[in-house]
This record gives sequence, C-alpha cells and structure tokens, in this order.
Amino acid sequence: MKKLILLPLLFCFGIISAQELEGAWKLIQKNGEAVSDREVIKIVQDGYFALGSKNLSNNEFLGAAGGELSLEDETLTEIRDFDTYDAKNIGTEQEYNISWEGENKMEISDGRTTKIWERVSEESDALTGAWVITGRERNGEMNTMTPGDRRTVKILSGGRFQWIAFNSATKEFNGSGGGTYTAENGKYIENIEFFSRDSSRVGASLDFKYEVKDGKWHHRGKSSKGDPIYEIWSPYSEAYKK
Repeated sequence: MKKLILLPLLFCFGIISAQELEGAWKLIQKNGEAVSDREVIKIVQDGYFALGSKNLSNNEFLGAAGGELSLEDETLTEIRDFDTYDAKNIGTEQEYNISWEGENKMEISDGRTTKIWERVSEESDALTGAWVITGRERNGEMNTMTPGDRRTVKILSGGRFQWIAFNSATKEFNGSGGGTYTAENGKYIENIEFFSRDSSRVGASLDFKYEVKDGKWHHRGKSSKGDPIYEIWSPYSEAYKK
C-alpha cells in the first residue's frame, strides 16, 4: 500500500497543517442539531481513521467505520475498509468538503450531511500509530500472520484507541472496541468505553505490558476473558499490502 501523505490545508486565519487532523475527535453536531444521545469518537493517525459510536443511555454499540484517508486543499477523501452503517461504502472513494473553525473544530460535509467534530486530544506517546496484528502466541509458539483481506487493525492517537476485526473483500465485520488508554514506562492500560460484542464490559480496565522493539509493538497480558495473550502488532503502512 502506498503511504498516504496529508497535504497542507488553508483556512481563514492562515495556514494549518493537515497533519493536525491526527488525534481524537468527538462528533458534536449533525445537520445543525447537537449530538447528545450518543457518543461518536473518530481517531485519525498515519493516513488511517476509525470511528466508533455508542448509545449514552445504555452503552449499546451503535456502529463503526474507517479506512484510509487523505486531505488535499479543502477536500477530504476516504476509502472505507469497514462500515457497519452502510456496507455499500466499503471500497468506494468518498469525498467531503472540510472547513475549520479555529484549530479544534472541523466541519465535514458531503453536500447532504454536515457534521461538526471537536478535537478531544492530539497527545501522542510511544504507541501512537495505526497498527495491524502480525503475530499471536499459541501453545508457547509465536504464530506469524500476513495481513490480507481479513485483518485486525488497532489505531491509537489522542489518548484514544480502537481495534477493528473485518474482511474488506467480503465486507464482513467481526467486531470492534475502544476507549481511552495510557502507555507509560512499559505499562499499557485500556479503559473500555464501547465493545460491539458485550456492552457489559464497558467501564472495565485492562492492564498490559508493552515494548516497542524493531518498530513492532509487543503486547502481553490477559484478555477481557482473563486468558493470557502475547501479540505482535506492526505499523499498518508497512505490514499491509494490497
């Protein structure tokens, strides 16, 4: 896969780098109406994005979407790898007009729907990036895997994380979860805020050990079910090839 390059974006107060798209964003308005019944968080990093949505009243998972994106002038282009809202969008190029309200709010419109997103955070750490799983230990042996149509992606930026398992060829969605995280001194903590497979897990925190070695993320700990895990995650742009 060719590495996507985010180009500069002009706005009324001067020049803002499109790189500032990277981080975590929250949907606050849709077609002029405040979004108050659900939480939608969008994470952008390294030419990839993922969003997840939940019902605020009962933590019910509402949907997920994401894939590659690029920005040129005032046009945001997305090619979705997964989309639980409308599978017909998967694999198709979609263009949106983007404008800025200062540095921390952006308006995105396709001519029919207009959304305003507010930045949550743009903080970064050793694990900030778009990752794809390339190794998992089973019975004491590390089994390597080459990401293909079926893959599991994890994107971390702005103190937020989201993982997604999907098949971009068959348009099959296998699951997603996300929330906030911290990564410091070899300790990685996930705080689950949505989980497509079991909303009762919302509010749980999971502790792991991490190490970035030769550019790869080594991830050890226990799963949400309490099973021991050891996984290796590689940078998405390097490990996944179309």
